[in-house]
Amino acid sequence: MIVFKNVNKVYSKDFHAVENMNLHIEEGELFALIGPSGSGKSTTMKMINRLIEPTSGTVLINNKNIAKENPVALRRNIGYVIQHIGLLPHMTIGDNIALVPRLKKWDKEKSDKRVNELLDMVNLPAETYRNRYPAELSGGQQQRIGVIRALAGDPPIVLMDEPFSALDPISREQLQDDLLDLQTKFHKTIVFVTHDIDEAIKLADRIGIMQAGKLIQFDTPEQILRHPVNDFVRTFIGADRINQIEKYPTIEEVMVHAITTFPSFGLAEGLTKMRKYKVDSLLIVDKDKTFLGVANAREIQKNFSNEKIVLADIMKRDIHTIKLSQELGDAINLISEHNVEYLPVLNENNKLKGLITRASLVDVMANQMRTNNNDAVIGGNE
Repeated sequence: MIVFKNVNKVYSKDFHAVENMNLHIEEGELFALIGPSGSGKSTTMKMINRLIEPTSGTVLINNKNIAKENPVALRRNIGYVIQHIGLLPHMTIGDNIALVPRLKKWDKEKSDKRVNELLDMVNLPAETYRNRYPAELSGGQQQRIGVIRALAGDPPIVLMDEPFSALDPISREQLQDDLLDLQTKFHKTIVFVTHDIDEAIKLADRIGIMQAGKLIQFDTPEQILRHPVNDFVRTFIGADRINQIEKYPTIEEVMVHAITTFPSFGLAEGLTKMRKYKVDSLLIVDKDKTFLGVANAREIQKNFSNEKIVLADIMKRDIHTIKLSQELGDAINLISEHNVEYLPVLNENNKLKGLITRASLVDVMANQMRTNNNDAVIGGNE
């Protein structure tokens, strides 16, 4: 969607604001540019709507060189949200939001409908707020208007330059949540500039970390947290966050023994084994320990009267699993996302090695909390 090819912005021979930027931002993703003041993140973003022109290199949107586009037409199709909001004080909230739709020659009915829809989406009912003026709103409410104004003309791209940095922590948190809700509904390509790593981690699909005009690391929040490329990134992320990631044990350290049996076993044999080990499911494997599926007590009882049926006939094969080589965080995410009680743990050859359960994860998290609390006490006594 947005591509930077060898882009430079040079103000003097001693000051390269952006140096050899190569970047690809996918359609529909929320991409955060982050770095200390003066790192070049806002300059990079402003080259997307040509508020700043690159010294060299090419910026493409949908494979078109934007240097050849009419800059006014380009900007009308790119939403823009800034830190200081920029609402026009003499215009009502409704007129502020409808500004771009009117410039794009939308008819009044379509424009009014869009304004009302967007106001309702951020919990500012149109009947209450549409005819008010910016001075009648709080800072957080004004910034909500700034965000939905950028969406009003239905642009495919929205640029956001530290939009929440001037707000108090509660308003900032609420606006972050609003943005995530809006993104779920509209799936815009959003370039979000911030200096706050927590904000970037919460919001972004991918993060680009900049230092002195250079893109130092470009990856998902998960990979950046786990694998910072150098000491600058590690310091910028913060030792506390990295330590929390590194404290997780491996899957092998957390997994428990799995109760298994073979697919050829009858239902009575399966039920007997369940009673013996006090479990409600059996993991089915072949003679080489290759994982095949799961037979649960409910299916056994439902089919128990049919003596010809074996476990292979009633086992579920479409089971969420996890590899021994994956991270424990992946297991936590899978169990939460799919609302399952356990995950069979497999090696790279699909051999069953054990089981991750909700209970075993609770034990891990409890131990981590105890460790963190002990560390805090120790730190407080020093």
